Amino acid sequence: MPYISNTDRDRREMFAKIGIENFDELIQTIPKKLRIKDGLKMDKALSELEITEKIKGKTCQNLCVQNVNSFLGAGVYDHFIPAAVDYIISRPEFFTAYTPYQAEVSQGTLQFIYEYQSMICELTGMEIANASMYDGASAVAEAILMAVRKNHLLKALIPESLHPEYYRVIKAYTEGIGVELVRVPCSNGLIDLDKLAEMLDETVGSVVLQSPNYFGNIEDAHKVSELVHKEAKCLLIACVDPISLAILNAPSEYEADIVVGEGQALGNSMYMGGPLFGFFATKLNMSRLMPGRIVGGTIDKTGARAYALTLQTREQHIRRGKATSNICSNQSLCTLAATVYMSLMGRQGLREVAIMSTQNAHYLARELTKIKGIEMRYPDAYFFKEFVIKTPLPAQKIIEMMLSHGIYAGVAVAENELMIAVTEKKTKAAMDEYVSAMQEVSNA
Repeated sequence: MPYISNTDRDRREMFAKIGIENFDELIQTIPKKLRIKDGLKMDKALSELEITEKIKGKTCQNLCVQNVNSFLGAGVYDHFIPAAVDYIISRPEFFTAYTPYQAEVSQGTLQFIYEYQSMICELTGMEIANASMYDGASAVAEAILMAVRKNHLLKALIPESLHPEYYRVIKAYTEGIGVELVRVPCSNGLIDLDKLAEMLDETVGSVVLQSPNYFGNIEDAHKVSELVHKEAKCLLIACVDPISLAILNAPSEYEADIVVGEGQALGNSMYMGGPLFGFFATKLNMSRLMPGRIVGGTIDKTGARAYALTLQTREQHIRRGKATSNICSNQSLCTLAATVYMSLMGRQGLREVAIMSTQNAHYLARELTKIKGIEMRYPDAYFFKEFVIKTPLPAQKIIEMMLSHGIYAGVAVAENELMIAVTEKKTKAAMDEYVSAMQEVSNA
């Protein structure tokens, strides 16, 4: 164990303390065939210059969105990030901090978390938000668990239009306490409202609504809310794209009870799929049921403005049986990026990002459907910045062929269905290049 700074004497003392002779006795439960016998087969040692060049050579093999025309989406999006975001989050007092264990000493960190929470409330229209969750998927799962704490009903309705990876996370989070997950069918890329109405009864504790949904389509949130709230105890969990809220109804307007979502689009890079952060907001009367940590504003003994962790219902702070969640921290650096981004963009900036993304997506959709063999998968549905087309060739084959043109074409959602995401970063030239390449590929 050469990388642990224990001397041979240290190891002998520890072995004696636990009653063994050597390290092999310590790992005797591990089958011998799984143990390394001849040491790690490492390359010869390299200098700093040599290892830097080697790593640089490997990273250059990646086809990242900086050197490929990317239309990837499915929950992680390529929005423009002002240079000031990365500059600010790279300051050592933010970049090296993991979590404020001595919370009240970390006033700067607490202040930005407080500002972040306030911005999430303003964006969603809700009354209270927490300091963040691990990602959008775990935020939805935690919302279902919170609904159970509120109404003690163990049935949740999950639409088939919810992100499939979110559904897998929800299953992992909820199976231990016996939550029954029931799928609500889709019709033309949207929740089947008639089926939802049939499935709702007094045993249902929560209904999840993702809008825009996994396919990019905008659900009729007001109608869903109307159906859900006919049941007195049932809670509506809205899962939303934060950028979309600049032009779509805030969840508070259709009376969502809990609002969650993936916050990556707010000033965070795609990072090859992570790290991400989930936002979580609700009504004030459910604040004590909310998972995670919450920063509150107060006054110190000198009368100055101060910040403190409040309603500390995490497993780290109180008895496990009383805790609302075992989330250990918050995605602090990611939410700082979001806070800086929202501060820089302001209301009008976010609105422009949302409008440009929508306009670009609709332009590309119109141009693509002029190609023979390509049509919209859900022609009657309204969409925000993402849409699904039906392709004449298998979608995965199109993705592979488009890469030879230097284009990430999108995400295959079925054998002949391709989902394409378009943000404000896409110029007309970039979209026309996509159309031209698709024309060539689809007629190959």
